[in-house]
Amino acid sequence: MAHNQFDLLRQRRFLPFFGVQSLGAFNDNVYRQAIIGLLFFLGISAEERMLYTNLAPALFILPYFLFSAVAGQVAEKLEKSRLIRITTAMEIGIMSLAAVGFLTQQMSILLVALFATGVQSTLFGPVKYSILPSVLKPEELTGGNGLVEMGTSLSILVGMIVGGLVFQVAGSQGPVVAATLVVALAITGNLVSRAIPRVEASAPELRIRWNPFPESLAIWRLTRRQPAVRNAILGVSWFWFVGTVLTAQLPTYAELHLGAPERTTSLYIFALALFSVGVGVGSLLCEKLSSRTVEIGLVPLGAFGISAFLLDLYFARSGAPPATGLSIAAFLAADGGWRIAFDLVAIGFFAGLFIVPLFALIQSRTPKEELSRVIAGMNIQNAAFIVAAAGLGIAAQRLAGWSIPQVFLALAIANVGVSVWIFTLVPEFLMRFLSWLLVRALYRLRLHGVEAHVPDEGPALLVCNHVSYMDALILAATIPRPVRFVMYHRIFHVPGMRWIFRNARAIPIAGAREDPEMLRRALDAIDVALAEGELVGLFPEGRLTADGGIAPFKPGLERILERRPVPVVPMALRGMWHSMWSRNPDGAAGGLLRRMRVPRRFRAHIEVAAGAPVDGGSATAALLETQVRALRADAA
Repeated sequence: MAHNQFDLLRQRRFLPFFGVQSLGAFNDNVYRQAIIGLLFFLGISAEERMLYTNLAPALFILPYFLFSAVAGQVAEKLEKSRLIRITTAMEIGIMSLAAVGFLTQQMSILLVALFATGVQSTLFGPVKYSILPSVLKPEELTGGNGLVEMGTSLSILVGMIVGGLVFQVAGSQGPVVAATLVVALAITGNLVSRAIPRVEASAPELRIRWNPFPESLAIWRLTRRQPAVRNAILGVSWFWFVGTVLTAQLPTYAELHLGAPERTTSLYIFALALFSVGVGVGSLLCEKLSSRTVEIGLVPLGAFGISAFLLDLYFARSGAPPATGLSIAAFLAADGGWRIAFDLVAIGFFAGLFIVPLFALIQSRTPKEELSRVIAGMNIQNAAFIVAAAGLGIAAQRLAGWSIPQVFLALAIANVGVSVWIFTLVPEFLMRFLSWLLVRALYRLRLHGVEAHVPDEGPALLVCNHVSYMDALILAATIPRPVRFVMYHRIFHVPGMRWIFRNARAIPIAGAREDPEMLRRALDAIDVALAEGELVGLFPEGRLTADGGIAPFKPGLERILERRPVPVVPMALRGMWHSMWSRNPDGAAGGLLRRMRVPRRFRAHIEVAAGAPVDGGSATAALLETQVRALRADAA
């Protein structure tokens, strides 16, 4: 039966948590927009409003710098559902204080409550993402993160709309309505949190260190242990930078370049809605596009898509609008209106493709006993990037004199530069993008047992039948972890391909008669890789099949297991025979091109099956050959 990620919304292990985080994001934005509504209600001057609107984000984000280190440790030490109930109970108290501020119309009380809201969000942040790997299966991580990002994005949007309408709709009763609404939402969030199942602490013996400054540094160092995780966190922080620059400009952009009437928010909210809906759709599609794996190959696609449509947004309208005082319908009917709308949706869509795999990678590659602290360290870095984005956005316009479209143009160029830099530091991102793009362009994949049987962590040897020159690429595109494939040295050294194989950390090998020294080095490299907890991929037939069948497995894999008896995962490929990449018997004596055949069809269905791991201490070449043959028959 086909999996649907929305099935998670019917399950207690996910739905209450999803509800709590969506309600929290919704209430935060209702509250912040209601504060702005109160400023207009009180008739405060534009200068004072600007002071409050600039002070409010600073007060909200300051706790992330001060308390994230402690929050990460607490999230590691406490049972997670209990911690969520504590933070939602805090929200009730904070919103009760905010209600007093609304009823007495005292901005000082509201700003104190806003700072406390930042503290509560800081405590909730590490548990928000660290709980997912504990309640979701590995193959559900991408879909679960997609739902969370979709829910957060739409909750923020709807919260801003509702908060902005409170004083417009309620009129003189606005303070009472705002006070009642934020308290009611906080109580609802706490009630929903009580349905979250128990999730055990990941490090109950951890001793909490309360000094935030040395602990912030220690937690930040945790984020940098693995290059892929470190750069995924950098990517998340850059996402917040881009999002902050973009959304911060939208209110003024709507007035100066979209033709919105003065002192109205309809076109601004419409532009924000387009971006938010795009983020939601992109986030949800990640699971479909990744075939339920943690597919970081989507990250480069998302990065360059963001830049492409930011660039088009600049060219769509770099100057004044054709008319002013426009409604939403009039804006869309004006020259370039639909193009701008499409650009905003597309930027959000590719932002969703960019951010969801990064979160899933961080969750899947970080040890569970460190994940909450790593998320806390990421939050500190995110906060720094948000502050930098706000400061640079102001400087670009007020000091450099850039227009908002010019800011978008600079952001598009900077996004390309930063993305290329990240992908250069960790070629795995780009390698997986190339394999994802090529494999999905050529084939329609169906997976059997890959997510269940390939281990999420620790060493393992993957053995598979060898049908075509694309086999390693197909397996790499279906397995969420990096795999170091053992490859015949003549293929490894093919001109133009060596760079790819080297960056994929493939291990070149030769036969004992051909080059015994290379064979020894290959076996040593395989042993080191397994000792370091990596996956190693092997095609034990030693050559491509000549007839579509499976040749006897060579005993070389037994030498590997004698040195290090790690689990062995049998795998099978089906549907690749008769492809242009399989061996052409008529061209056996020629070069690579002569040996390739004309494909029978484009985007053929192919299957990848994985069986239960076999104990490396008892595995033999004959046993594993039998397992792979059985898997190939089952796939058929």
